[in-house]
Amino acid sequence: MVELKSAGESIMSQLFAGDVYNSSVYLKRCFPEIRSSIVTAIGQDNLSNKMLKCFESEDINTHFVFRHDNKAPGMYLIETDETGERSFTYWRSDAAARKIVDFLDAYTLAQLSSEEMLFFSGISLAVIEKRSRESFWLKLKTLKDAGVKIVFDPNYRARLWQSEDEAKCQFENAFDLADIALPGVEDLSALYGINSAEDVIEFLKLFGIQEVVVKNGPESVVTFDGDKYLSHHITPVADVVDTTSAGDAFNGVYLGARLSGKTITDAVQLGALAAGTVIQHTGAIAPYAAFKNAMAETYL
Repeated sequence: MVELKSAGESIMSQLFAGDVYNSSVYLKRCFPEIRSSIVTAIGQDNLSNKMLKCFESEDINTHFVFRHDNKAPGMYLIETDETGERSFTYWRSDAAARKIVDFLDAYTLAQLSSEEMLFFSGISLAVIEKRSRESFWLKLKTLKDAGVKIVFDPNYRARLWQSEDEAKCQFENAFDLADIALPGVEDLSALYGINSAEDVIEFLKLFGIQEVVVKNGPESVVTFDGDKYLSHHITPVADVVDTTSAGDAFNGVYLGARLSGKTITDAVQLGALAAGTVIQHTGAIAPYAAFKNAMAETYL
């Protein structure tokens, strides 16, 4: 999406961001040897052209970025309070990305079937047109049957859904197909009244998910690998500037680490360091040099 944010009195800066895109950026910055692609639809307009160049500048593969004839990208305004907490105003009801399922034909699915992993979020799911959701699940099942590992982060945003029941129905379809789940406790608390990381894991075990990573606030991450639970302590960041994209950074770096053969424990620590770095900067995408310098200490 097009990201707008205040850059001073009467000045607005314009960047690009979005939860799955953010994760793709941070994965690629930490693990440049991994091909990180984005699957989306943009328009034919100038902002779409700039967005495509932005993807390419982060070395993200754009083979699965499709052009819609008469739609444009969605847009949002981000504002933060004195504690760094953010709020958003969105304009995306007619965004090109809502049409993405229309572009996933048999040829594209065959190409995607050779990929190792496909990651999507509850936000990605919510913005897909309702008429396309049944088709989306069939296409995702095709990819899973072909051996693609399916990863889902609920990332629940109530305003994107007509009702809690609608969200739960779609989330449960996602959980049924997911090999890895990356929820925050608050995602399932809002929908299911589940208020602890351990209860989140117990709930997701009902769907047979073999790798569950629960973001349990700023101080811990709790994981389940199909056999055992682990609680990972995270050192909170003192200087929080903007919490935007913290979870996205964690997701991208965690998944990159797992694709690179790192243990769950090491992947959690790397993901937490990435998230802690990002929240010390404004906006969804931290400055390249600052992020790379912070992560260089890990000898990635």
